[in-house]
Amino acid sequence: MPNIIDIEASGFGAHSYPIEIGLVTEERKRYCRLIKPLPEWTHWSEEAEGLHGISRRLLLQNGVPAQQVCTELNQMLTGKTIYSDGWVVDQPWLIRLFHGARMDMTFRISPLEMILSEGQMEQWRDTKQRLSKVSARKRHRASVDAELIQNTFIATRQMLANPAIISKSS
Repeated sequence: MPNIIDIEASGFGAHSYPIEIGLVTEERKRYCRLIKPLPEWTHWSEEAEGLHGISRRLLLQNGVPAQQVCTELNQMLTGKTIYSDGWVVDQPWLIRLFHGARMDMTFRISPLEMILSEGQMEQWRDTKQRLSKVSARKRHRASVDAELIQNTFIATRQMLANPAIISKSS
C-alpha cells in the first residue's frame, strides 16, 4: 500500500506555496494540516481559492506553523517514499515548505506513475471518476484527494488481479 500525499496551494504559478498538506499512510491513517503562510509567502490566487475553498484568512487563523508541519511529516515518514499524482507541482511545494521551515526532509516524494503498472494506468481515469462519484466526501481538499488516489490505486490493482471486475465496471 503506498503512502499518498496531496497538496493544496495558494496558486498555480512559480510564486505559489503550500497551504494544506494531506496524506494517507500505508496503514490507511489520514493526516491533514492547514499551513500558516510565512511572512514572505504573499502570492494569492482567487481562482485557486475557488477550487479548494480555503481562504487566506482561514490559514492565518487556523494554520499550523510550517516548522510544526515539517516536524510532523518527518516523524511519520522518515526513510519512506511518499507518492504524488501531481509530483511536478507537489515536489516544489514540499521543497518550498521545508526550505521556509529551514529543515531537511527525511523522506522522499516520487511520482505515482513510478509504481503504477501499465494496466493500472489504462484503468486510472475511469476508476478515479467512478470512485469520486460514489464517495461521500465531496470537497476538494488535500486529505480527501489523497484518500481518493490511494483508493484508486487499490481498485485498479484489484481489477487487474480479477479481470471480471473490469467488465462489470465498464
